[in-house]
Amino acid sequence: MKTDTKNILQEIAELRNHPSILDKININQTYQNIGKSVSSSTYFDDCVSTIMLGDDTAAIPQEDGSHLLLAAEGIVEGFLSDDPWFGGYSAVMVNISDICAMGGLPIAVTDTLYAKNSKNTTEIWKGMLAAASNYGVPIVGGHTCYHSTNKALSVSILGKATKHILTSFDAKPGEELLLAIDQNGTYYKTYPFWNASTTNTPEILQKQVKIPYKIVNQQLSCAAKDISMGGIIGTTYMLMNTSGIGVEIDLKKITKPKDVSWSKWLVSFPSYGYLLSCKTSVINQIKTLFSEHNIQCDHIGHITTKKELIINHNGEQLKF
Repeated sequence: MKTDTKNILQEIAELRNHPSILDKININQTYQNIGKSVSSSTYFDDCVSTIMLGDDTAAIPQEDGSHLLLAAEGIVEGFLSDDPWFGGYSAVMVNISDICAMGGLPIAVTDTLYAKNSKNTTEIWKGMLAAASNYGVPIVGGHTCYHSTNKALSVSILGKATKHILTSFDAKPGEELLLAIDQNGTYYKTYPFWNASTTNTPEILQKQVKIPYKIVNQQLSCAAKDISMGGIIGTTYMLMNTSGIGVEIDLKKITKPKDVSWSKWLVSFPSYGYLLSCKTSVINQIKTLFSEHNIQCDHIGHITTKKELIINHNGEQLKF
């Protein structure tokens, strides 16, 4: 058992040099250009507020106490060329996840699309429209250019939230860390993407979207992050960075598909996946909200004061 544990932890330790994780660890470099907060708004003097920068979605306070949510995602050129349908689908899907991670609900998306000609975008459009239909979030406009030398796609999304929002700034030492992933799927082709979206029904997807909204408005949590590139580990680092906290994880408490290695699962990008921090007293309430929709929710660790990621397994410890 000890040997097996050491092998698993060594396998995980090698992820320190994984490009997607390094991107998340080094995300702080963005602040050198834009800072960590901005004042809003220049044009609406009756609602001036400070907006923190670092979440995937900007939460813009409104005069009535609610929030407008604004986000955008770009698709890597190689991915868009190799799999244009899924590139289009993903562009809409990941934006919706960003809105949900704030405890909000999506309203509509717009797109910016560059290609050599209109025919060159057919599969991209099919993918975007499929996601928009599945999630019930319309595409309401955007910008297209049909004489570009390269393909390029980005999608922006507008959402809304009540006065209660989830952010990645509010995880507190002493709280517990939960991991929720829809594991009713499979890997999409050769990508490190766990797909439980294109195989699901619109009814199920649209109900899943509302779970974080319920969690925050029942005041069960105030901190969350959707799992993106870099997977569980990379996203944990982003949460640590914005909240200024440490995290200790018990590997055995993470549920994963039986035939998937730890090194693959910990960096996988799930179509539906969130990290949340909460008080011990509400863990079961949050788990119930996810389990009602057949989503696995695990209590995987806790938030600490020391700003480091520690992974425990069978009495052995890895300082990641």
